[in-house]
Amino acid sequence: MHVVVNAAQSVDGKLATRRREQLRISGPEDFDRVDRVRAAADAVLVGVGTVLADDPHLTLDEEDRRVERLRNGRPGDPARVVIDSTGRTPTDARILDDAAATYLLVSAATDRERREALADAGAEVIVAGEERVDVAEGVDRLAERGVDRLMVEGGGEVIFSCFEAGVVDELHVYVGSLVIGGRDAPTLADGAGFTEGFPDLTLTGTERFDDGVVLSYAVGGDGESCER
Repeated sequence: MHVVVNAAQSVDGKLATRRREQLRISGPEDFDRVDRVRAAADAVLVGVGTVLADDPHLTLDEEDRRVERLRNGRPGDPARVVIDSTGRTPTDARILDDAAATYLLVSAATDRERREALADAGAEVIVAGEERVDVAEGVDRLAERGVDRLMVEGGGEVIFSCFEAGVVDELHVYVGSLVIGGRDAPTLADGAGFTEGFPDLTLTGTERFDDGVVLSYAVGGDGESCER
């Protein structure tokens, strides 16, 4: 599987304010770029924190891209994936509608009745890990279901978990022209953080969109994308 992480941050590396309020960091040009990246993916992954905070739909914005996917024998929209260790996704969340397939990665600690409620609401529930979702195992389970290209959209805890699990092949970061500040504001890669064994990144491109820049990186010691 090929895993692509995409995120937007301020110049000081923040994804949102310390109150975790959603901000408009990029603009229409970058929104279109993100839609193109989504259209190329088989599935789009977020963490349950993003679902609870933003209730995203995670479908394509441009109908032409949806039509092109259908012409190529693919579903109109990529599948949606949520990392949700304890099954906190609301049963009325927008990602559980019938616009696209939805996979919920949960741990074995999630109550069976809760799993059944989420399945009844429209999700395919996949158990990966004991107390918390094992990201590497979850990625393997998604590959078994035909996901060859996975786009990770965050948030910071999920992005760190993907790097920690060693599954990331590409990283694209939009850096917007604003300062957010705050020691408690979420960053691109939250979580425990690395003290050694830092991911190897090779800058592969820079491109300006709106009033910001997208930095693109290959992840891997030789600067080439690594297949899992």
